[in-house]
Amino acid sequence: MPQVSNLRLFFPANSFHSFAAPILVPGGIPFARCFPVFLPSYLKRRKPHFFSTISCSYSRKPKPNFDSKGNSQFSNRRRSIVTEGGIEKDKVADLAMEEGNKRKIETGEDVGFNRKRAEGRDAPKKNLALKVRKLNPINTISYVQILGTGMDTQDTSPSVLLFFDKQRFIFNAGEGLQRFCNEHKIKLSKIDHIFLSRVCSETAGGLPGLLLTLAGIGEEGMAVNLWGPMDLKYFVEAMRSFIPNAAMVHTHSFGPTSSNSGSPSRSPKNHHAPLVLVDDEVVKISALLLEPSRIAAPGSVESGVDVGKLGDVSVVYICELPEVKGKFDLQKAKDLGLKPGPKYRELQLGNSVKSDRDGAMVHPHDVLAPSSPGPIVLLIDCPTESHFCNLLSRESLNPYYIDTAYEVPEGSKVVNCVVHLTPASVAQMDEYRIWMSKFAAAQHIMAGHEMKNVEIPILKASARIGARLNYLCPQLFPSSGIWSLESLNIMPNQVKSMKQNVLRKGAESSAENLLKFHLRPSASLGIDASCVPSKSSTLEIIDELLSEIPEIKDASQRAAKFWSRYQQGIPGETMALDAERIVNEEPWLHDVEKPSCLENISREDMEIVLLGTGSSQPSKHRNVSSVLINLFSKGSIILDCGEGTLGQLKRRFGIKGADDIIRSLKCIWISHIHADHHTGLARILALRRDLLNETLHEPLVVVGPRQLKRYLDAYQRLENLDMQFLDCGLTTETALANFSSYDENSTLFAKGSRMQSISLRSHDLVMPIFSSLKKSLREAGLEALISFPVVHCPQSFGVILQAENRMSGDGKAIPGWKVVYSGDTRPCPETVKASRGATVLIHEATFEDGLMDEAVARNHSTTKEAVEVGDSAGAYRIILTHFSQRYPKIPVFDEAHMHKTCIGFDLMSVNLADIHILPRLLPYLKLLFKNETEDVNSETAALV
Repeated sequence: MPQVSNLRLFFPANSFHSFAAPILVPGGIPFARCFPVFLPSYLKRRKPHFFSTISCSYSRKPKPNFDSKGNSQFSNRRRSIVTEGGIEKDKVADLAMEEGNKRKIETGEDVGFNRKRAEGRDAPKKNLALKVRKLNPINTISYVQILGTGMDTQDTSPSVLLFFDKQRFIFNAGEGLQRFCNEHKIKLSKIDHIFLSRVCSETAGGLPGLLLTLAGIGEEGMAVNLWGPMDLKYFVEAMRSFIPNAAMVHTHSFGPTSSNSGSPSRSPKNHHAPLVLVDDEVVKISALLLEPSRIAAPGSVESGVDVGKLGDVSVVYICELPEVKGKFDLQKAKDLGLKPGPKYRELQLGNSVKSDRDGAMVHPHDVLAPSSPGPIVLLIDCPTESHFCNLLSRESLNPYYIDTAYEVPEGSKVVNCVVHLTPASVAQMDEYRIWMSKFAAAQHIMAGHEMKNVEIPILKASARIGARLNYLCPQLFPSSGIWSLESLNIMPNQVKSMKQNVLRKGAESSAENLLKFHLRPSASLGIDASCVPSKSSTLEIIDELLSEIPEIKDASQRAAKFWSRYQQGIPGETMALDAERIVNEEPWLHDVEKPSCLENISREDMEIVLLGTGSSQPSKHRNVSSVLINLFSKGSIILDCGEGTLGQLKRRFGIKGADDIIRSLKCIWISHIHADHHTGLARILALRRDLLNETLHEPLVVVGPRQLKRYLDAYQRLENLDMQFLDCGLTTETALANFSSYDENSTLFAKGSRMQSISLRSHDLVMPIFSSLKKSLREAGLEALISFPVVHCPQSFGVILQAENRMSGDGKAIPGWKVVYSGDTRPCPETVKASRGATVLIHEATFEDGLMDEAVARNHSTTKEAVEVGDSAGAYRIILTHFSQRYPKIPVFDEAHMHKTCIGFDLMSVNLADIHILPRLLPYLKLLFKNETEDVNSETAALV
């Protein structure tokens, strides 16, 4: 029998995460289950893993106090915010602690963390109750409004808001919905129901973040009713891997069940008839299911469509408001012998009463004017021509068809508004437009992606900040790739496509952001464009900036001169003196020796693009986490992929440029399972699948924590994501070494045994994915991608990207650059070790220095701690990111620690050739955001 020490082949003692994701795991079978007899005793004898090392070393220090939530309270930690009189006194102490802090971070000593959160035991258990509202059947105000998510970037489906006095209904929740609602002050807490017209990344990509945000509102959290076709249950099942069950207890799926699924929650015998979902005194909402037809439309190229796949079902929603009762005629009531009082109310409610004069029955129609039919709104999502054939055959829509708006046949229902979520490729078909004409009285709002909408940014606050940064430093903040038809080579006269003119004049409108169609009061029935934002030019934004900060003009000119001199090779001392003229002297404006990897560096080697620099949830000015490593002609890699990553790519590179980036992706790496780091992944993968559909290609390798695989496997039942998954635990330094030295003849098990067969099969399953990853990295010019464990939540990682060596013109070897991304973490020795010799360390800095207790409780880092990690490791440059959304524009930081550090902003693009002068940007940023910095400092001082 082999000795137990051989177990080290599979479970390295110095890497907990390598053990947690064993190398020889067969598909779907935990390796631990293969030998339950040996595992418990081995675990007792094995050396403490990295996480235990930190815990043990810290436990020898004075123990912290824990509050009722299990968060540690550190009384001995000095706060960075001090009174004016104490600054000079503390300066000496700060300098004395510098070296000590570096040593502590390197060894893990005195670095507090929240054990419960790191082990995944801190999630509060909530039973989220639905909101109970007192409805107002009269509804003095009611309208339909277009929420223009994705209109400028053409990356996701717009949402539609159905507004009532006491209720809100939203149709579709694509990526960016949360951020859109923040921008336009649409309160998420007022939403009662969310309906999906299809279940896919385009229409539901924003749901996970939205549900988590609602669950976190207030002490008890909030929930909504979530409705969708039967495919919704598969999406919910996928989300359960990272969203608590309580956040999704009020989901409702409806429609026919596929042959391989369970019983539906609502499945009528005839699913061709409308299914009533909501029916109260305010509105009746019905659903009509559409499936792709086997018979394609005339001239269609879709005749061979595969029918009945999951994700193919689409929904038409019919929203019917109750009729408006006629006006009560007081004179008629008196003439019929009725005295003022409760009987008037009964008649208005539709009940008959007896006359006070002779006892005769008085009926409602005797005293009420004829009722007016309630408004009707249809939402049509017909994604393909095959769905349209099914739509044409639906007899249940016949009552809603009328030939003229003036003569309505008895039994017919007048549709007032039709919102078409149908893509332009289908909506511009002649057959589709003829079908539209059957709703003769309706106003048609075309909400499919129309190119004219790219000219107006949906997130104006973010666009405004971007324009200001571009004015100050266009080298680091390039102008957006969209927002002009000329940049897309589209002439304005090309926007109006040739359409068959079969609708009455004025019956068709292009959807615009925040466009309304009023339903009540009746006098306001119709289109209202008063809320539609106007197109603001960059010139207007800059004029506003110059009036607000006049000195910024001179700063911009000096920054341009400064950059020009750098590119011409003028000595750094001269540039430093030039920079000092616009701001107070900064101590770090002196050259340090460049690392050898930057020798003869080209601008086509590598660029770091920060696609999202906020934490937890998106805000007006910062999206959630994502970093693009742009390797230009060699492809690109995405590190973390929060919601809205695709939209950010399109804002930075334009629609075509973003498509090119997606096509050339070599790998996507995800740090941990928290939603703000991966919920944009499905949309990216789905677009790549579509873009490469006609070409020969390999599935993209996604490297991530083990829990992410459960989500992706479940999600792929809805739509093929064309990817292959590799556990981060299998890309650690130790695991990679074990793989390279793997020998099938030196396993733990006897040759020819069943256990050896499982071991070999596991290796055979993983090796092709490793080979694919190695090939992609080689094509990208990378020598290695190495994950390392960090302290945040279970299965949290950081990553190292190491470039291959280059050859200089005289044949000398130049070492490759090294980029380290920390993910979310407390300062820890593993990050310091990984960052040694790093050209760039991208480190999270969620909190300011004065919020140390909160950083510890949530297992994040402060600004100073992040910088100290880089200093301890000797990283050449540090870029801070993942800022708390309490810092909307620029975080609070201590300039004394920023000598080789820069603050990250969304869409900031750092070329490796410019990395040397990156810290010199800070004085200019301080000037640009001086008003915001002063406001934050005054607010913080008031709290201390």
